[in-house]
Amino acid sequence: MTGSSEEPDKAVRLPSLTAIKTRISRAALAFDAWVNASLYESGRSSGESYERFRERMAVFAFRGWKRFVLDLTSEAATIGAAGALFVLFLAQSAFNLTSEQGWLKEQDLAVTFLDRYGNEVGRRGIKHDDSLKLNDFPDLMIKALLSTEDRRFYEHYGIDPIGTARALVSNSSGKGNVQGGSTLTQQLAKNLFLSNERSLERKINEAFLAFWLENHLTKNEILKLYLDRAYMGGGTFGAVAAADYYFGKRLQDVTLAEAAMLAGLFKAPTKYSPNVNLPAARSRAVDVLHNMVEAGFVTEGQIQTALRNPATPVVRAKDVTADYYLDWAFTEVKRLADAGKLKNDRVLTVKTALDIRIQKSADQAVENILRRFGDSYDVDEAGVVITDPDGGVRAMVGGADYGESQFNRAVDALRQPGSSFKPYVYAAALSSGLFKPETTVVDSPVCVGNWCPQNYGRSYSGRQPMWLAVAKSINTIPIKISIALGKGMGITNEWKAAKAGRDKIAETAKAMGVLSPLPDTVSMPIGADDITVLDQASGFAVFANGGRYARAFAATEIKNSSGEVIYRRSDEPAPQVLSSKVTADMNYMLNKVVEEGTARKAQIEGWKVAGKTGTTNNYRDAWFVGYTGALVGAVWFGNDDHSTTNKMTGGSLPAMTWHEIMEPAHQGIEVKPLPGLDERSKPAQVAQTAPGPAPINAAASAAGKLSRRSFEVMSGINGLFRSIDGGEAAAKPDQAKPLKSGAVTPARSPIDVAQGGRFGTP
Repeated sequence: MTGSSEEPDKAVRLPSLTAIKTRISRAALAFDAWVNASLYESGRSSGESYERFRERMAVFAFRGWKRFVLDLTSEAATIGAAGALFVLFLAQSAFNLTSEQGWLKEQDLAVTFLDRYGNEVGRRGIKHDDSLKLNDFPDLMIKALLSTEDRRFYEHYGIDPIGTARALVSNSSGKGNVQGGSTLTQQLAKNLFLSNERSLERKINEAFLAFWLENHLTKNEILKLYLDRAYMGGGTFGAVAAADYYFGKRLQDVTLAEAAMLAGLFKAPTKYSPNVNLPAARSRAVDVLHNMVEAGFVTEGQIQTALRNPATPVVRAKDVTADYYLDWAFTEVKRLADAGKLKNDRVLTVKTALDIRIQKSADQAVENILRRFGDSYDVDEAGVVITDPDGGVRAMVGGADYGESQFNRAVDALRQPGSSFKPYVYAAALSSGLFKPETTVVDSPVCVGNWCPQNYGRSYSGRQPMWLAVAKSINTIPIKISIALGKGMGITNEWKAAKAGRDKIAETAKAMGVLSPLPDTVSMPIGADDITVLDQASGFAVFANGGRYARAFAATEIKNSSGEVIYRRSDEPAPQVLSSKVTADMNYMLNKVVEEGTARKAQIEGWKVAGKTGTTNNYRDAWFVGYTGALVGAVWFGNDDHSTTNKMTGGSLPAMTWHEIMEPAHQGIEVKPLPGLDERSKPAQVAQTAPGPAPINAAASAAGKLSRRSFEVMSGINGLFRSIDGGEAAAKPDQAKPLKSGAVTPARSPIDVAQGGRFGTP
């Protein structure tokens, strides 16, 4: 007990709560005092340091105009740094074009092209006359070129602000001596790396590439490349080839007058071609001669003989050069070479599917149509591809004027096809087994989400067979088909069903030869996705080829310099893309477009023609893609800047051009039927003679006699009467009349079943 009584005295006494608070307060006050003292000392020390720094920097202080100059220099440096970063950003696109090693040897193939009959039609790649050294070029030729195109060539660094200003002043004076604003280096940059597209991006890239060339090549190398690779008209590239073509002589032997005429070709080879417009070529040569005097290269007296005796070209028949075709064919050959299919041979002779007779018809048709109707329709450009049913390209037109623009609109231009895309939709529909040409479809309002397409005439024509909807180019039906295709896969949600249907349509188009990307958009079934003229020719060729794949090709046989055949196109049958039944049904429906629909201008006497027109929003693009059992042709008209035309439709200039090309092309050859059309047409003829009137067939016959607008109005009235009759029958079922003997009750279409009341008869 004694021990336990002593424990409280030995226990540790804990501080009270008040003591703890006191200690914390004192610690906080101490910390605060330390912080304040530190800040004070730091501020005082910083202030003293700043005063010492200011006293030392006072010797550099500027006042008055000196300070203004300093501030201005500082601001300029800041803005300059920001500008340099921006310029570096803009330069990336241009410098990416030069990233490949050996960019200067892009044309290291030497290719001689033959047409389908073995006749030489042109060359591409390395020119044998490129071997002429710059020292061997006549002095007059170089002076004529520099005086007109780039007088300060040896003084500037790729871009010449002084020369550009001089050209602007001279050209605005109206004296006729038109001078170029771009330097030779800029023009060479365009020839080597860029297209003739008129855009701000191209001009920016051209400027940067000009600087790049100046840093990688000498002035003489740049001049030599320009003289060798510039297009000079008539299918010739380079001054050496042009001298031989126009004057039948070596470049070293040309006179002053001839050198002036050749120098005038560099900027506009077609406009000033002496074989096309001799007065314009001579007028241009006079300008060049006066430029040479102004530049101090020759005297006024030296040009008098050339002025009195202007150059006269050798007489040549107007050649069909097929330049767009050969450019594309050369690209195809390079692709084969890159794939290793041509071994290591670089000097090649390529036999192509080119038909010069059809090529000439195509060139003349485009030229004639644009000359006669281009202004009235506000359209400047066109693209044409003509192929065999198996895909062999017989002719190609990539634009209105190759000399003005080498950009190939038939191959490289992506344009909306409009209704000419719809055959892929109907091919997918027939392939699904849900539709037939006689399936009843309903032209009525339809929406996918908040997007609702309109028909061309802003009206609806009600119930009709699907083939008639194709002939009338109705917009609502392809959208409804995309929904029905999705619902046929068991998808009940309309938005998801439409997407699944579009996926099926895109899959069908790609299988048929459309290589351009087809992004998923709600308006894709009516032709909103961009594709090329070559895509359309390849896709429609499937219908003419019995449903087999028919991707376009140029080369049929390639030989090396020893005459050895190193490539021959396979004769094996192409894979079957569409069944024979689907192909026959498609040919039946697309034949109706030409005979009873929007493409009557494409008819050829004695031949069954099928095809589809296309017109895009605001009349920016107009198409006709048509075919017979012998040939396939895709025609596009539009403007490079995507500006609207004057209400041009696919049934106008495109169909007219197609007819002008194809009518002579089909003369003197064996008539070939469209695959399956003869067999497909027999049941249709029996059905038309069956007892009982058929209002839809009556309307179809009217379509062949009335205008499109009148036909749509008549169809609308006809549909209105049918809806009234239907309403009375529904109100009085006991008065409904029985079907006549032999009449057939139309089956409900997948569109009716899939869409129910929302998309039913209006």
